[in-house]
Amino acid sequence: MMQVQAIVLGNDWVNRRYKHMSVYAPQVAGLCQAGQFFHIRCSDDVTPLLRRPMSIYRYEPERGEVHFLYHVKGQGTQWLAARKPGDAVDLFGPLGRGFWIRPGWRRILVLARGVGLATLAPVARMAQEQGIGTIAVLSARTAEDVLSKDEMERFGARVMVVLDEDGTSEVAAVERLVREVVERERVDALFTCGSRRLTRLLQRVARDTGLPGQVALEENMGCGLGMCFCCVRPFWRGGERVNLRVCADGPVFDLSEVLEA
Repeated sequence: MMQVQAIVLGNDWVNRRYKHMSVYAPQVAGLCQAGQFFHIRCSDDVTPLLRRPMSIYRYEPERGEVHFLYHVKGQGTQWLAARKPGDAVDLFGPLGRGFWIRPGWRRILVLARGVGLATLAPVARMAQEQGIGTIAVLSARTAEDVLSKDEMERFGARVMVVLDEDGTSEVAAVERLVREVVERERVDALFTCGSRRLTRLLQRVARDTGLPGQVALEENMGCGLGMCFCCVRPFWRGGERVNLRVCADGPVFDLSEVLEA
């Protein structure tokens, strides 16, 4: 990890709520892994004081680029949304433990919603690089809110979209879809991010099928280094309940370890 002054290359709206920011940061672009995050300073002044944790949406080491997909909803992200090409942005990272893939897997399934779609996009790249197929179930409120579809298809993922507006994203319907895909496609592992109801859904599928799974958790992170302990939450590990820091011990955890999801 390191602190760098990245140069903004682009910062464009992808729909009414999300922006896609690309930065030139060759010092760190080659260090990124799927599931890791950067802590981004969102101010030229004292406030907002704390950095914002932002997962890696895309990394292009050969071009020195790192990309982020973020929801504009508060003072920090509004400041970030105002950055223009040529502006400098202070990055610290990459931080945390990313996703992993085991030898011998042939196909994985990813399931996500909202900004979790951005976190899981580089998983399709990681899988393709290791000759593994990806099936992606993307959930959103409307067709306009679907994120990362093109990014996942760029890396060979077979994408299925479920939406609130047509009732296909209801939990029971998504669970039936996931179970059908798992049985028909001989999936080897399950991946998700963020949504608690989708995490619980995949935990049920993993328990019933014996499949391994991973989840990237989202929490407020004051320091991003495990020093402030503001992102501590309970997990089940080694046969006992333990408290772990999402930023330093994760943000990616074994799906079976997550409690109160």
